[in-house]
Amino acid sequence: QVQLVESGGGLVQAGGSLRLSCAASGSGIIFRLNGMGWYRQVPGKQRELVAGISSSGSTNYADSVKGRFTISRDNAKRTVYLQMNRLKPEDTAVYYCKPQGRPEWGQGTEVTVSP
Repeated sequence: QVQLVESGGGLVQAGGSLRLSCAASGSGIIFRLNGMGWYRQVPGKQRELVAGISSSGSTNYADSVKGRFTISRDNAKRTVYLQMNRLKPEDTAVYYCKPQGRPEWGQGTEVTVSP
């Protein structure tokens, strides 16, 4: 089993920044060997991949966030981060993290960007 706890969401004005954190625990993964992803979901829409980071630190981003969001990881803390800059109202969503190849999801953290 893997437990995931996301935090760092909130209400921010357009153009602002937030840093999301996702702490992983449990014996289901060896964190440093696992790719991790940040996803987001808006009511009525499918959950979408926002950013991913491999065990080696390679990253990939959705086109909509390239140049604004940065994913990183701290293996010692078993935590993955999402730095979100120049936020837009369309970034409003619940954000989730997920280990690659695992079915577990956290409870999510809500991000609201006001115009």
